[in-house]
Amino acid sequence: MASVKNKRVDVFFKNEKRWRVELEELRAIALTTDLTEDLKWMHPCYTLDNANVFLLHGFKEYCAVLFMKGVLMKDPQGILIQQTANVQAGRQIRFTSLEEIIKLKKTIKSYMNEAIDIEESGVQVLVKKSQDFEVPQEIVAKLKKHPGLLAAFNKLTPGRRRAYVLHFTAAKQEKTVDSRIEKALPAILKGKGLNE
Repeated sequence: MASVKNKRVDVFFKNEKRWRVELEELRAIALTTDLTEDLKWMHPCYTLDNANVFLLHGFKEYCAVLFMKGVLMKDPQGILIQQTANVQAGRQIRFTSLEEIIKLKKTIKSYMNEAIDIEESGVQVLVKKSQDFEVPQEIVAKLKKHPGLLAAFNKLTPGRRRAYVLHFTAAKQEKTVDSRIEKALPAILKGKGLNE
């Protein structure tokens, strides 16, 4: 049984400029499943009993199918990509042309079917909680350079610590990491979070 087109998703495609043709091809493949088509986070999303299975989205450099539980998929073709180091469950297949999608059509469909099977099985992704988040040793060393900063940092809630670490480690250069720590120092010493 095929999916039914959702009118809200039709509007998305009317407004899509950069990856319209590519995303329409991915939509055609997605509609061969029996998932429900919806619009979530302003992108076409395909659900099973209201659970998100995968969505289609475009970025500046590529468009992609994002599998919500992609970390659980087998990935025999080695094409699933973790979007960033902080994404725990989702994985993408990225495309930069219509030709790529057409060439991988059977593979895309098989990956979509595997994602459906995973959702139907009820298996869940075990994600790290904020309190399980490890602080990299290089960040600990930098915090130790400022009297009392590491102790104040360790007194923060797990979520606040995690937000700071993600902010610090997102910097590409060491001097930027140092600068971010310097700027955050007063807030950390006051027990405040990143944007408080």
